[in-house]
Amino acid sequence: MSDFSSVPDNWTSKKLAEVVNPHRRITYGIVQPGPRFTPELGVPMIRGQDYSGGEVRVDDLYYVSPRLAASFDRASVRGGDILLSIVGYVGLVAEVPEILSGANLTQTTARIAIQEELHSRFFLHFFRSKAFHSEVKKYMKGSAQPGLNLADVEKMKVIFPERREEQAAISKILDTLDTAIQETEAIIAKLKAVKQGLLHDLLTRGIDANGELRPPQSEAPNLYKPSPLGWIPKEWDIATLEAVSSTVTSGSRDWARFYAESGALFVRIGNLTREHINFRFDSTIYVCPPHNADGQRTRLEPGDILISITADLGIVGVVPDGMGEAYINQHIALVRPNIGAVNPRFVGHYLASPVAQAYISKLNDAGAKAGLNLPTIRGLLTARPEHTEQNLIAERLDEIDNRIQNATRESAKLRDLKFGLMDDLLIGRVRVTPLLQEAQQA
Repeated sequence: MSDFSSVPDNWTSKKLAEVVNPHRRITYGIVQPGPRFTPELGVPMIRGQDYSGGEVRVDDLYYVSPRLAASFDRASVRGGDILLSIVGYVGLVAEVPEILSGANLTQTTARIAIQEELHSRFFLHFFRSKAFHSEVKKYMKGSAQPGLNLADVEKMKVIFPERREEQAAISKILDTLDTAIQETEAIIAKLKAVKQGLLHDLLTRGIDANGELRPPQSEAPNLYKPSPLGWIPKEWDIATLEAVSSTVTSGSRDWARFYAESGALFVRIGNLTREHINFRFDSTIYVCPPHNADGQRTRLEPGDILISITADLGIVGVVPDGMGEAYINQHIALVRPNIGAVNPRFVGHYLASPVAQAYISKLNDAGAKAGLNLPTIRGLLTARPEHTEQNLIAERLDEIDNRIQNATRESAKLRDLKFGLMDDLLIGRVRVTPLLQEAQQA
């Protein structure tokens, strides 16, 4: 629960009703939207789903009749107003973009119009803080459909610096981090789009002797041949996993009794990801496995290919160098390729590609529980170019994977930094006063 009894020097604590524009009190919007109008004829109405991601999306707004919107003119919004969800996912907030000035709201959202002499974006950040979320929980009612009433919203406490300059300085720091996060995520989205194009081109056209992509089959049909996996370059073969591997098996059951505080890594389906063929260890489990043959049967080696065979089928990972001692459970198949026959990372990328995934999706075992058995895994097909071409393709796909992972780690670091700073800055634990003094002196 929030506790604003101790307020930093030169800060103040007030009820939310005391910081809003007295001519635009806290209110909710339209109760019954009525028929949907076209954008040309209607007035936009912002719903909770339109800002569930923290920003108001304008691509699929609901438009209501101008007459209905006029009858709820008291809830009309302006750019910079803050939206607070008061029903369902209670406590979500967003800022109204300028383009939606004049729009209205549904009854599940409260409009908060901060006084002009205060810095509105400071309060936007404050409403996203742990301190304010505790305040929301204090007043939230109901369980099946949790909600807030406006009287309680007005009573919620907020704390803030008395000087607008300090409010603005805090907001600027957090806005800068938000911008950096958004830019990093835009880079990630772009890299993922590039990767999808590379996957299609490299794994259907390959790389010719000059190090260039072959022309598409539609432009140079003489360079391709049909296969069970579609058109492939004439120089490529198709092989089953069994034909290019020394081992195809799955993990043992009952590993829970071998869980430990430290020891060998235990790789589960949750450690595999469809975004790339490397691993994530954000939920690491350790095991001390038995030393009998069954316990050691699935001790992983670099280059092993792992494939999920239950639940979310066909997720692929390739064991990297230096991972150390590790094991798998019965939900994952282990394929140990013959290094002389194939590059494991090429095969991993191929099995994770849309072409192979479409093939895998058709191979579910019959029955109520979806799954892949070991005979099916052994019979999975992979393309097999010459070894040199496999290496080149794997290197290019690994490079884009590494760039995606580095950008993802950078985004996570920025988010951690922001959340840590939010807690400190928005309750005055860390002050920006020295920065303001330096700026004034400069």
